[in-house]
Formats: sequence, C-alpha cells, structure tokens
Amino acid sequence: MPELPEVETIARHLREGHDGVPSLQGKRIETVTIRWPRHIARPSARSFRRHIRRQTIREVGRRGKYLVFSLDQGSMLVHLKMSGDLYLARAHEPRQRFDRTVFHLADGWDLRFSDARKFGRVYWVEDTASVLEGLGPEPLSAEFTADQLAHRLRARRRALKPLLLDQTFLAGLGNIYADEALHRAGLHPLRRSDRLTDAEVGRLWAGIHAALAEGLDHNGASIDWVYRGGDFQNHFRVYQRTGEPCPVCGTAIRRRVIGQRSSHFCPTCQPARRR
Repeated sequence: MPELPEVETIARHLREGHDGVPSLQGKRIETVTIRWPRHIARPSARSFRRHIRRQTIREVGRRGKYLVFSLDQGSMLVHLKMSGDLYLARAHEPRQRFDRTVFHLADGWDLRFSDARKFGRVYWVEDTASVLEGLGPEPLSAEFTADQLAHRLRARRRALKPLLLDQTFLAGLGNIYADEALHRAGLHPLRRSDRLTDAEVGRLWAGIHAALAEGLDHNGASIDWVYRGGDFQNHFRVYQRTGEPCPVCGTAIRRRVIGQRSSHFCPTCQPARRR
C-alpha cells in the first residue's frame, strides 16, 4: 500500500505538474466516468456524479494516506489502498486496462484513477472531518514533537510495530517506513510502547522523521508494478532485505510476522530487550 511519501509524491506531481504534465489545480471537472461503482465510497455513485460535475479543483493536498482535493463546494478524497494510482493523461490517449474512474476535465485532460485490485475508494464530502477526523497526527508536522510522541506511546500498552501501523495513532506510516524507522531508532518491533525510555522515544521520533524524509527525497519506493518514479527501494536498510547484511553492523536481517504483517529488523542493532 502506498504510504506517506508515495502519496505525497503523487499529490506534489498533481499540484505542481511534472514531466510536461500540467498542474491539476485550477482545472474544472466536466463529467466523470465510473467503470467500477464500488470505487465510490460516499455518497452513491449517482449522487457523486451530480456533486462532482462542473467543480473546479482549487487545491491538491494530503492527509495521512488520503489525497485531498478542495473543490468549489466540498472536497474529494481518494484513498489508493493496495494498488491505486492517480495520474493526468490527454483525453485522446487510450485508457489503460485498470482505469476504473476517470474525471474528464474541461481542457482536454483526464484525471484517471487506475486500480488493479479494486480496493481504492473515492469520497465527496462537505466536511473532510467526516472521514479524516479519526486519523492520528501528521508525523512530519511541526506540532508532532518528541514529547507528543512520548505521551501517545505511554498512553498505550502495545508492541511498537503494530502501533506504528495504526492510522489512529500516527497518520501515514505503513510497513516500509515503520521498519525503516525502528531500525534507525535501534528498537525491536515487539518492544512495548509504554516501556521506552525518554532517550528511546527521542530516537524513535528522529527515526520516523529521517525515514519519511529520505523516502520523500527519493519520491517514495517503487516496489510493485503499480508504483512509478520512486527509487527509495534502492536505499532500504531492512525492509525486504531478509538474510542480507545490516548496513550498520553486518548481522543478517531477519523477518518475522507480527500482527499478520512482515517485519524486518536487525537482531543486533534492535535487541528484543533493553540494553
């Protein structure tokens, strides 16, 4: 699933334009073609068409793993889920096989939502809080401090890795960046959140920041055929590197299933017990 850096990269490309493709901001949606009605999570597909027609996209942003499009009236939210991608294409260009929802713009461009596995979702809402209010803080925001992280960690009694994946705890982290952040912090994925020292919390806060910042610098990771443009996969410390040497100490990276998700860690740099 695309995580914060991958979703932010898509948002940035749509907001600023790239590789000869213009910015989406300021473009008007004339109509929408919905080839997979269940893409539309809220309201009904028929009502969605009515609300979205003739709306101008005023701003493109991101909250957690959601793309946020501010419109003349209300907002459109897109969650890419497992295999989604959102891109601009000339209206005359042939549609791709998995282009499930296509927004036809007024100036000869389409905004196309490609989604091979059909898990992605689109919302039109009057107030974004109706969908986003349950999300945790943005990990790269100025308001998210080490002290705030400490408070949130100690208010829960959970293993670190599943907690970092909980979007109500922290918005935008997923399997890749949780593994990378924990390795940077020198913390085992099964360490209890309420038992970290102040120094360990500080390392975790710094590790989250550093992992996400590096991911953004590389336009995210391209680890499946649905992702495009990023090369952070060439800079992983532990993720999907089972059996390969740790870049810090040389110990073989291990893989362990935690909470039904694969976790990758160095048993030397990330001991199960506090040193």
